[in-house]
Amino acid sequence: MLLRAMAHAVSGFWTIKTIFPKLEQVEQEGRVQVWAGEMLRIVGIELEVKGSAPVRGPVLLVANHISWLDILVMHASRHCRFVSKSDVKGWPFVSTLAHGAGTLYIERESRRDAHRVVVQMAERLRAGDILAVFPEGTTGDGITLLPFHANLIQAAIEASVPVQPVALKFIDAASGAVSFAPSYVGDETLIGSIWRTLTATGLKAVVTFGEAQAPQGQTRRLWAQTLREDIERLRQTQ
Repeated sequence: MLLRAMAHAVSGFWTIKTIFPKLEQVEQEGRVQVWAGEMLRIVGIELEVKGSAPVRGPVLLVANHISWLDILVMHASRHCRFVSKSDVKGWPFVSTLAHGAGTLYIERESRRDAHRVVVQMAERLRAGDILAVFPEGTTGDGITLLPFHANLIQAAIEASVPVQPVALKFIDAASGAVSFAPSYVGDETLIGSIWRTLTATGLKAVVTFGEAQAPQGQTRRLWAQTLREDIERLRQTQ
């Protein structure tokens, strides 16, 4: 399994380097979604999608954050451009995959850079993109949602586009119980999380898309709280 996953990752890297420059954006996005779905199949993770994923943009997806696996799962459900910490740009190999998926980068500790990213996000939303953010800002334990940061939600307000809540959960397919195999929180290491994920049996990722909602004059803080409540409700119905 591990060798097949590594070979699939290398294949994605090669596709981005050699084929993506010749493709239109919509074709690139389709390739990313197919690649992500195939990677989940290779590592034995079942994917269940509930609700209606957006057919097209512009829309900002807002999701809870559990694991490094979340981005792969969401790409397999519906291609979107993520906003990620700038550190990723310096990661060998991974940075190429992230760039090929259209990732936008932010210096999380810089308020000035947050403003820059909001402007960039608003531009991409006006251009019709589907963007995605994790407003918790870091991974949680999979049980309790952390407070939502409202800064990046400002982009949807400035671009006057809808936001769609997305709930993520990992469960044991047989029992339906929450699985902590993909957990990556606190002192847990990435290697340990990846190993638990690859050795888990019957792991299912459940992605639930809620209803897209227009700004309706809300402040970003109020909207962030409403979205947090919506995602909590969606998680309870999974």
